[in-house]
Amino acid sequence: MDLSNLLVPEAVKVIGHLSSKKRLMQELSDIVCDAYGVCPVNAVDALQEREALGPTGVGHGVALPHARLRDIDRVVGVFVRLDKPLPFDSVDRQPVDLVFGLFAPEDSGVAHLKALALVSRTLRDPNICAKLRANGDPSTLYTVLTESESTRAA
Repeated sequence: MDLSNLLVPEAVKVIGHLSSKKRLMQELSDIVCDAYGVCPVNAVDALQEREALGPTGVGHGVALPHARLRDIDRVVGVFVRLDKPLPFDSVDRQPVDLVFGLFAPEDSGVAHLKALALVSRTLRDPNICAKLRANGDPSTLYTVLTESESTRAA
């Protein structure tokens, strides 16, 4: 599995400013709706339920919100780069500016965990994060994300 299996170019966005974590979750839900046809109400509810269990801000400006949904048949992702970092209750208490949201079927089990591990591994790479932060074009961000796996494998 690589990120190109999880992410389509239409699901990569750059957002200037968001006022809250809740607003970010709504944006992620709107993007997953537009890119994959997922019900945005179900998506935002599932993201908020998961976030209530514990923050998904993993540190170093990165957040990996994720949720399981009924109305989806495979694991899909959305990526957002924020121009202005947003407080997120991250483990290191730093605001986030790189957000990769994952949405998986309710019964996805191992596939969801593998996808989460892949995204986490990718966004722990400081070189990839630097490239993501240095670019404001969604198509470039998509390329950085999807080519990162093949570059590391070589």
